[in-house]
This record gives sequence, C-alpha cells and structure tokens, in this order.
Amino acid sequence: MTRPETTRLVMKFGGTSMGDLERIRRAARIVAAEAAKGKKIAVVVSAMAGKTNELVAWTDGAGPAAAGLPLSDDEYDVVVASGEQVTSGLLALTLRNMGLDARSWMGWQIPILTDDAHGRARIEDVPGDVLGAAVDSGQIAVVPGFQGVTRDGRITTLGRGGSDTSAVAVAAALGAPCDIYTDVDGVYTTDPRIESRARRLEKVSYEEMLEMASLGAKVLQTRSVELAMAKQVPVRVLSSFIEPDENGNLPENAGTLICDEDEIVEKRIVSGVTMSRDEARITLLGLADRTDAPADVFTRLAEANVNVDMIVQSQARTEGAVNLTFTTGRRDAQRAAEMMTAAKAELGFEELRIDADVAKISVIGVGMRSHAGVAQTMFRALADKGVKFQAISTSEIKISVLIEDAYSELAVRALHSAYGLDAL
Repeated sequence: MTRPETTRLVMKFGGTSMGDLERIRRAARIVAAEAAKGKKIAVVVSAMAGKTNELVAWTDGAGPAAAGLPLSDDEYDVVVASGEQVTSGLLALTLRNMGLDARSWMGWQIPILTDDAHGRARIEDVPGDVLGAAVDSGQIAVVPGFQGVTRDGRITTLGRGGSDTSAVAVAAALGAPCDIYTDVDGVYTTDPRIESRARRLEKVSYEEMLEMASLGAKVLQTRSVELAMAKQVPVRVLSSFIEPDENGNLPENAGTLICDEDEIVEKRIVSGVTMSRDEARITLLGLADRTDAPADVFTRLAEANVNVDMIVQSQARTEGAVNLTFTTGRRDAQRAAEMMTAAKAELGFEELRIDADVAKISVIGVGMRSHAGVAQTMFRALADKGVKFQAISTSEIKISVLIEDAYSELAVRALHSAYGLDAL
C-alpha cells in the first residue's frame, strides 16, 4: 500500500481494543512494534467498551439544571470525556512498564480546539507544533479521543464515534498517516455477519468510504472520513487483535487503506453493499398540492435539525392533493412526526403515517460513474427475489433503495452476488 514518506504515525485504538488491561497490553505491544521500526508515534484511544454509556447514565441520573439556569451540556462533557482520560493514562502506564517513553496528552494540552457545541462539538484547529516536537523527540504521545476544548478553556466532546475524528485530526496536524485499530480486520464488500462470502478490500476511496459510513457501515465514523478526505490523510483500518511475531513484526499488507481515488489502479464498478436499519418512513397523506407545500414541510424539519434522505411525492386520491413520503433516522422520526402533527392545520394534510419496519440497502462504487446498467442489475436482482422497493435515492457513486426490513438480509446477499463481489 502506498504510504507517505514520513516517520510520524498516528495509531487509534477503539473501545473494544481498550476493553480491559489485557487488551490494553496487546495494544501496547502493537505500538511497541511500530516504535521499534523508528516510527514517531501518537496514539489516540477510546474509552473502555461500555464506559461512555455508563457515564452518560450517570449524567442522566444527576438530572437537568433547575429552571432559570443554563443547560448543563458543558458539565455533561466533563463527565463523559473522563472515560478516554482513563484509557490514555493506562496505556501510557503500560508502555512505560515496557520500557518505552510515553506520556498522556489531554485534549486541552495539545490543544484540540473545537466550537462550543457541547456533546457534538466540531474540531476547528489542532496546532501540531508542540505535539510534533514531543513525538519527534522519541516520546510516544497518548491522546484521549472524543474530547477537545473551546477557546475559552471548557472541555467538549465530539459525539459518538468522535475518537475516529480525533485521530484523523491529530494525523492531519502532524502530517502523518493514520492507522485505526478496531474489532474488524478491514473494510469488507458487505457485513460478513450477513454474507459469509464477503471479501476484505485492499483499498477504498475516500468517497466510497464516506458513502459506506453514512449508509450503514459501522467501520468508521462519517466525520472522520470527511476530514481525512479534506486533509488527504491516508487511513488504514486494521484489526486490534493481531500480535507481533517473535521478531516484533506486524503482518504485512493487512487491513484496508482509505485513500484518494487516483491511488486505486483498477476501479471496481461496485465496491460494496451496505444496509441501514436505522430508518423510518413518514408519509403525509392528502397534503395540499401547493407549490410551496414541500418547501414548508422541509423548512420546518431543517429548523429542527432533522435530516431527511429519500423523498417521494405521488398523486393522492383526493383531488388537489398529493402524498409526500420521506425517510429519516429512527431517533428523529418521532420528533419529526410530532412536529408535523402540531403543524397539521398550517401544512394542510389529512393524515400522517410512520413506519419503522424499513431498511435502506445501498450499492456503492466509484466505477458507477463510467458504467451503464448498474441500476438495472440492482432492480433485476431484487425482483428475482421478490423484493419490492418503496423509494430510491442516487448519487454519482451509489444507489439506495428503501425496502421492508424483513427482506433486508436477503437483499444484501442477492446484490452481493449480482455484482460479483463474492468473487473478488
């Protein structure tokens, strides 16, 4: 795999990799193997698996702020950011016990500067000079993921999966590639738990990975891929359950490299099939057939930060009315439905229906830009299995369909075979 010529390397270990002291020791052995090659290393870590959920439950138990006081989102961040602080300290301790120079660096010490949207902050800047000097001196810097700091010194958290984003941001600041160690050994053509013939991909383009991440693949967090693409950070996904051999060497050509499309010599028409069950379909029946009616609906949803994906409008049985269907995430669906119902008179619809027994199935590949017949193959494969679709959305490199959830795994296997992904 093509990697930049640099001795710096950022390594990231997720919650499963940090699950207990033995797993932390394994991560330390992997870090030590890279350090033995002369790499200048920063390590980004997640909290122990399940720890963030426990901390969130504690904040829920403490209860909201009293009337007249501001929301306690800033104190929520102080609590939930502590999980990564524990694992960064434990990994640094373990590395020192192995005779390596290691030190933990909190987000505020680097600093990882963010906006002040507590609980869902976005990284604005990561000055790399101080951290870069530390790693260049031979120190292994251990950084808690998921956390940052506002410009006025308050701790923030980046939202679920934010440690991936932390790792890519640190890598961009250091001008280094980023190796993300997780509980899978790379990016697969589809979920191996659904299709046993799924194949690990050697390389995936940023755009493909972004689509996969946003459409149900759980390997990487979407914002981390966006940042990697914007900053041109090569990202490699590897298994944290590998072990260095007796000579201290890690397996060669392991994992999947997320890189620029130009680095992929042979572009596949379709690289993967994804499935998302985090979907709900909302239908407004008998919506007044005014030219501004859809704009009114989606303006209200946007103002409530409800993301909408697929949209279908069809003629209603009532003259002068239409049916408007759209999909959103299940967590947002009830809120969206309540908001629409509260504005029923202003919007002018007859009935609202919500259906959470749906799934979104997508095929993704940069080769779709230059090949015809991709949609035909998809629809024929689904038809042959008796799978009906309820909505469609497309981009240059993906086609998504909404189907009944009961048929989701059948559809994934059918499409995986139809595009020859089991023969890669």
